[in-house]
Amino acid sequence: MDTKNMDIIELTRELGRKLQQEDVYLKYQLAKQAADEDEILQNLIGEFELKRIAINKETSKEQSEQNSEKLITLNKEMRAVYAKIMTNEKMINYNDAKDSYDILMKRISAIIQQSSEGEDPDTADYSSSCSGSCATCGGCG
Repeated sequence: MDTKNMDIIELTRELGRKLQQEDVYLKYQLAKQAADEDEILQNLIGEFELKRIAINKETSKEQSEQNSEKLITLNKEMRAVYAKIMTNEKMINYNDAKDSYDILMKRISAIIQQSSEGEDPDTADYSSSCSGSCATCGGCG
């Protein structure tokens, strides 16, 4: 690899180091760790997955072999568990921190993408509003 490519790689590594020092990154990591260590939350997530698997198993049966009452009960139970997960304080904090982190990552990605397509790096940025044209957008994909 020539030295010009090494310069851009080193700048990218520097960007990675700077990213890991950002408050939004640190808050996301702490919220993720807190959610991962919350035994009640993890048990609820496990219970949710078991309900989802049971529903998938039931719905993969032939229509005539499916137990509609069982499906209704499983769906009701799964929704109840999901509601508990989503009202868990650590899950709320995790989701908020992840949303902020995702916005930062979309902005970084959009600036790099748009700059690589010839846009001005000083004005390139992520916009959550969709114009319908994907030509200069770094948002959806």
